Amino acid sequence: MLGVSAALNVAAWISTGFSDLYTKKIFMVIMEKYGRLTSRAPFSVGEIMLIVCFLLVLALLAYLVLWLISGIRSAFGKRDSSFSKVFGKIMAVFLSFVVLLMTLNCFILYHCSQVAVAENHRDDYTVEELAALRDFLVTKCNKMAEEMPRDKKGNVVYEGDMKEMAKASMKNLEGSYDRLGGFYVTPKELTFSGFMSQQYMQGYYFPFSMEANINKEMYIMNKPFTMCHELSHTHGYIYEDEANFLGFLGCVKSEDEIFNYSGYLGVLAYVNNDFYKSVSEEEYKSHVAISKRVRYDSQFLTDEAWEEVEKRAILDTETVKKAADTFIDTNLKANGISSGKASYSHVVGLLLDYYSENPYN
Repeated sequence: MLGVSAALNVAAWISTGFSDLYTKKIFMVIMEKYGRLTSRAPFSVGEIMLIVCFLLVLALLAYLVLWLISGIRSAFGKRDSSFSKVFGKIMAVFLSFVVLLMTLNCFILYHCSQVAVAENHRDDYTVEELAALRDFLVTKCNKMAEEMPRDKKGNVVYEGDMKEMAKASMKNLEGSYDRLGGFYVTPKELTFSGFMSQQYMQGYYFPFSMEANINKEMYIMNKPFTMCHELSHTHGYIYEDEANFLGFLGCVKSEDEIFNYSGYLGVLAYVNNDFYKSVSEEEYKSHVAISKRVRYDSQFLTDEAWEEVEKRAILDTETVKKAADTFIDTNLKANGISSGKASYSHVVGLLLDYYSENPYN
């Protein structure tokens, strides 16, 4: 298994064509067959697998202790127990299987051709073009925020099956981009969403189960965009900027107005932050202001939700967030994404490409 994993990773690193062919002809078949199976479970299979993996890591640490004890015993001429040897072989097989699964369902995907949004891609967009994109998004969000159905507290309310709408919204993109057609897994909320909130994470794609998972604790307006983002991952678009862009398109082209609003909100912060860094304070304030309702709808968790998360927390949130940021950044860089976690914000370039060929409306 390790040999196969190594060969596949080498082929992926040296050949984009191999990665593209694998993703389209093999990964998509695995996703459809395996994804149909895991989608039948009412809970996140990947979350259960993560718990099992955590327990096995503890078991591995226990094995290392046994191995040290065994070495000490052998040094004194005492007979070694065969238990540690058998256990070591089991752990070796398990770890090899994990590496193979990650290679097949994740690592190879990082070496595919990137999404081509515009026929004539540019890297030299002006501040004026960035300002136009930013003002368009702000104006759109300000207007839509006033049209959303809300409860007495001012929170957006949704009637209907959001998970099925997310799948339908992504299916609408079939034909627009390669691999977006066919079967879609059912997005699932994570049981341990409180711990996920401490990481400031909205969603996860689990390579072990090929599931699209979301944080059930986060504010409702994050959910449509996050579902569509994670569903993009399940169709082989592993880059975060591409998943952000495709999630945006899935939402804004949806027949559901709350999905439309969530799509614009989902990319607003990236564009607004880039614009803010590019101009003076005075110049920034001269442009369209983000309304109070849009700022409220852009929150990660409500104050009440945060209180519940902190009340149930076992570890300090700041510590959890730092550890999660380090893990995500390291994982992305290990797979050839030199900008690490900052790659999420690269969606701004894809949006500028998209709107260069699609007039604002």
